[in-house]
Amino acid sequence: MVKRDYATVLPDAAMEDDCRQLIRLAVREDLDRSLDWTTVRLLQPETRGRCDVVSRQPGICAGLVTAAWVVDEMDADLELAAHLADGDRLVVGQSILTVRGNGRDLLTCERLILNLMCRLCGVATLTSHYVEQIAGTGARLYDTRKTTPGWRRLEKYAVNRGGGHNHRTGLFDGFLIKDNHLALGNVSPSDAVDQARQWAGGVAELARVPEIVEVEVDSLQQLANVLPSGPDIVLVDNFSLSDLRLAVEMRNAIAPAVELEASGNVKIDTIREIAMTGVERISCGALTHQAGWLDLGMDWSGDL
Repeated sequence: MVKRDYATVLPDAAMEDDCRQLIRLAVREDLDRSLDWTTVRLLQPETRGRCDVVSRQPGICAGLVTAAWVVDEMDADLELAAHLADGDRLVVGQSILTVRGNGRDLLTCERLILNLMCRLCGVATLTSHYVEQIAGTGARLYDTRKTTPGWRRLEKYAVNRGGGHNHRTGLFDGFLIKDNHLALGNVSPSDAVDQARQWAGGVAELARVPEIVEVEVDSLQQLANVLPSGPDIVLVDNFSLSDLRLAVEMRNAIAPAVELEASGNVKIDTIREIAMTGVERISCGALTHQAGWLDLGMDWSGDL
């Protein structure tokens, strides 16, 4: 059972606002405060049509929710009909979404709808491959902050749709004491946890302070020193498999309520061995910074 965890990223007001800002930038990239001249020249204003967003690769659907925000931001005369939901598996040739309405609007919105969905489906699909590798181990897979600037909530949402879990969204929603904090603050891991605990869950600097306290260690000695302080999570960074097993034994003996999170050198071909050591959590930046795009296309279905 998860004792305490970071919030799951959902398609809420914050994610929608992030996406709409990206859409506005993308519209400026495409139109530069001008017009789609090819479409305006070749299509009459009254032309209407229909297209289907179709998967050309198997994978996991993610980002379907963004299509409506694109249509709204571009004030497009289009109707959307979704045939799947985010998190569903995709079959090659399957229609994910039908878009119908004004032909000019349809062609002008086409690339932006696809760009958002291709990227997010790619993240969800890669995540699902990692999740499959650790099935049955009891370990949970987490993302990181190694995300595309501006796309943080969208990419974390895609990780969740792929079966992964969300780590902290930013610097604001959890204490994560890392080696640089310790070095620059000239403080030990245990003292840093104690300082964080003094503020956790309260109010400071006129803001609500998060409750979760996580600390990074890079040796078994540091782990032994910090466990009695009772952090919620200890991030054991770049530990060997043998040291991970020893870390689990040590945690079980000293502070069984603390969860261990493995990070570093987490790859598709190493993650199962890591999970088998007994850690509860594995964080992996590759879910976002190594994810490609899933190939989606818009197939013209004819005039309306």
